[in-house]
Amino acid sequence: MRPIAARSVPIDLDSRTPPAVAQTSTSTSTLDEVEDRDLLCLLLARSLPGHAPEQAATDLMNRFGNLGDIAAAEVSELGRITGLGPAGILDLKLLRQLSIRLARHTASARPVLSSWAAVVDYARLALAHLPREQFRVLYLDRRNILLRDEWVADGSIDHAPVYPREVIRRALELSASALILVHNHPSGDPTPSQADIKITRQIVDGAKLFGLQVHDHLIVGREGTASFRTLGLL
Repeated sequence: MRPIAARSVPIDLDSRTPPAVAQTSTSTSTLDEVEDRDLLCLLLARSLPGHAPEQAATDLMNRFGNLGDIAAAEVSELGRITGLGPAGILDLKLLRQLSIRLARHTASARPVLSSWAAVVDYARLALAHLPREQFRVLYLDRRNILLRDEWVADGSIDHAPVYPREVIRRALELSASALILVHNHPSGDPTPSQADIKITRQIVDGAKLFGLQVHDHLIVGREGTASFRTLGLL
């Protein structure tokens, strides 16, 4: 199937559109021309009444700074935004999950080594804005096609407990042939720590005993992405 080129889609703003957005938009407006705050306002207008979407969108941008941090924020933190409510929070979480799954589909459509940029994009989208550290493993088959993307551990703002034997055991259960390790640094700086280097070496050594290959360990943060292989640490 030939890919369909992306194009702007005209949108008509109906009576539920927040007034502040409607004033700066016309029936020929396109979604890619809408500012982040107004786009957020349009989304929240589906579930919030009256002027509530405008105030909630403004408060969200002021509190978190960008759409990525808003969508990845913990529910308890989002609940502090006046007027957002359960329905607005659900819309934000649905948006995040949809975005992640679209990126994962793109990353898994071809062997990962020939679509590495898509893998990195997926890792950044899924993890870069999380407020706490999370460790995930991408398990690959013999053709380097993604078999499973699995959560391994959540942690504090600077540490997620990982057990190498569990990572290897799961690879054997899935009949995987290779792995990609992925985790985030909530500080924003993706530079590997000594603990990161140590746990990676333990997983690599364990994988070798069973003929499994660890292609890379990606660390993502708001400031960028670090690759163990590129850094010569793998």
